[in-house]
Amino acid sequence: MFQKIRYRLLFSYLVVFASLLGIFAIAVRVAFTRSLTQQTTDKLIAIGQGAAANAEFEKDHLTVESDFRPQDLITRHQALQWFDTQGNLIAQQGQTVLTLPLLPSTMVQVQSGKVPIQAVTIPIIGSDNNQLVGYVRVSQSLEEFEETLEKLDWGLGGGIIMTLILSGVAGILLTRQAMQPIEESFQKLKQFTADASHELRSPLMAIKINADLALEYQEEIGPKDVEKFQAIASATNQMTRLTEDLLLLARTDKVPNRDWETLNLMSILKNLVQLYKPQAQAKQINLISQLTENFYMMGDSVQLTRLFTNLIENALYYTPSSGVVEIKMSRVGSQLYVNVQDTGVGIAPEDIDKVFERFWRADQSRSYWGGGSGLGLAIAQAIAQNHGGLITVTSQLGVGSCFTVRLPAS
Repeated sequence: MFQKIRYRLLFSYLVVFASLLGIFAIAVRVAFTRSLTQQTTDKLIAIGQGAAANAEFEKDHLTVESDFRPQDLITRHQALQWFDTQGNLIAQQGQTVLTLPLLPSTMVQVQSGKVPIQAVTIPIIGSDNNQLVGYVRVSQSLEEFEETLEKLDWGLGGGIIMTLILSGVAGILLTRQAMQPIEESFQKLKQFTADASHELRSPLMAIKINADLALEYQEEIGPKDVEKFQAIASATNQMTRLTEDLLLLARTDKVPNRDWETLNLMSILKNLVQLYKPQAQAKQINLISQLTENFYMMGDSVQLTRLFTNLIENALYYTPSSGVVEIKMSRVGSQLYVNVQDTGVGIAPEDIDKVFERFWRADQSRSYWGGGSGLGLAIAQAIAQNHGGLITVTSQLGVGSCFTVRLPAS
């Protein structure tokens, strides 16, 4: 039980931490991409402004006063293109050029083949009349840009994975340390319950013996005293059953026994059906079973017998006369399923999750029978979990309930 809680805490911790790391990584990537894009744009604008300042158009002839070396442009994966005012290409340098016509936008980013290209268009103003004489477009391959982002992604992804691994190890240690006081308190509570139940057995037995002895010689006591001794005997029986159930529940919560044996679950169920047939007939309830195959599992026969005894008694008690209690068993993969279904009063939807709680009592229609301890279903669930299984219930008021026991097959 505590191991499942530790796993849930660890999983929740890792999910929250991974979400925070993911948000941080996305924020870093977005900020870095914007910064890198702005740096590239500023660099292209500077190159374009330099090219525009040193170039003039005379009719269809381009004059460049400074020397722009194509080799440098090729090395930097850049290119220069000069256009007249009509957008006609006049000259170009470099290899990373756009084949698109001149666009009015100052900055564009397009996909050229497999490599994206970013381009900036700068107007050329004549030095004589300060009029527009043409345009220069600077373009650069974003291959290095993409490689840088890919390295960033790998770095962030690797960092997140390593952080989660280290956080997982630390989380295991922290959850174990955090749960240790709770586990110790729970173990002490179980031990106290077991010790108290064990110690109560002797005085209760003494009270029961004396009450039975007094009732055996009723002629020696008055009629009023007989009623008092009968009440004492009834209360003692109820208290005895309660202590026995508490003791069994405390022992059932322990780790599974290594001395378990291979059991035929069908044989256990058939014996219980035969045992409760007379009780069902006395109440005019049709107790039927569909047990045709031998299914084997590892477990404790006494505990499993108690599990299905509690479920069958529960079904018989809450099923009115002329009702039906049916027991079915099947196997799906490596799991065994036993259904104990009745046509009883049913359970309210808001109470479905409470039926396995210790000492839980519903309204009068679902109150426990005389002498019951209120621990029957809690004990059944504890035994199922102790065997690596689980009990679930579906119910409808006025229609009946179905308790499904899932246990691992051997």
